[in-house]
Amino acid sequence: MKVLFLTNVPSPYRVDFFNELGKYCDLTVLFEKETSTERDKTWKNYSFDNFQGIILKGLSVGSDTSLCLSVKKYLKSRIYNIIICTNFTSPTGMYAVRYMKKHRIPYILESDGGFAKSGSGFREKLKSYFIEGAQLYLSTSDIHDEYYIKYGAEPDRIVRYPFSSIREERILKSVISTEDKGKLKKRLGLIEEKIIISVGQFIHRKGFDILLESAKNFTDSVGIYLIGGCPTEEYLNIKSEFNLENVHFLEFKKPDELSEYYKAADLFVLPTREDIWGLVINEAMAYALPIITTDRCLAGVEMIKNGENGYIVPVEDSQKLTEAILEVITDNKLTKQMSENNLNKSYLYTIETMVNKHLKLFNQIEKGN
Repeated sequence: MKVLFLTNVPSPYRVDFFNELGKYCDLTVLFEKETSTERDKTWKNYSFDNFQGIILKGLSVGSDTSLCLSVKKYLKSRIYNIIICTNFTSPTGMYAVRYMKKHRIPYILESDGGFAKSGSGFREKLKSYFIEGAQLYLSTSDIHDEYYIKYGAEPDRIVRYPFSSIREERILKSVISTEDKGKLKKRLGLIEEKIIISVGQFIHRKGFDILLESAKNFTDSVGIYLIGGCPTEEYLNIKSEFNLENVHFLEFKKPDELSEYYKAADLFVLPTREDIWGLVINEAMAYALPIITTDRCLAGVEMIKNGENGYIVPVEDSQKLTEAILEVITDNKLTKQMSENNLNKSYLYTIETMVNKHLKLFNQIEKGN
């Protein structure tokens, strides 16, 4: 079976997925750009082992998008059994969708997630044009379903798939004991009794200022470690204003380094203002961490149940965030149960389960034809 994927850049988690999928089908992936200008240099450390990866040439129009008219050559060949477009809101993706619509070439739309807006206005109407009319829609969550439907997708054409960046082998075999966590904390220089971590770019959308606002309510025995780069002046001012000696900003960590912090931590918090998925949630779950995030994080809303494996709090609500954090870190029994529940759930969201879902869908389409 010949499969064609259209996407923007070869991000590490996407390349991992394509390398696994390419073991089971004849896979070609067209990328708009070599990398994103907003990401660190490790994003260039990829290898196309089990698929044909092609970096298209085109006119750059953003940090991770380009207009690549050469995509037409691959669509026009009609040699592919399955075409999946994940970049349908980028210039190249829109050009490809328009071409496939015009020439009646079946295609599937896939994305990490999305929050529907009003549906009115020129840009919203334009989005509807490029979303409606696909053969199928691959969705990550209920909210993502609503997004597709808002812009013209027929509900019976929506197919759910598990979205992840985690291979099954990376999931911990068991919850790390309090004793072992203590040893890890000592080795990493984490001085507080309870450790909260968060991972992400230090940008306004991630909502770290809300977590800093919450931090003033905790004793010095609770350490907050924000991993993702150099802190902004805003974050430094908040830390200084409230004398938050237990708040620590850490530079970007390589995967092996970051895994040690996940293992040492007691709780993962992502106070995001909006994440159309949030793969750090998958990562934290795989390391058996209870998770607190907001109702604007699709990964959280889809995978977290209040009181079972974490909490979902209203966006920009530092009081609710504080209450949820205290609920977890002051109840060791609850923490252990949440940790075990997240380990179990992690096996449902792996690159392997993601590939299996795609392969089953491909087989169904082939039989239908």
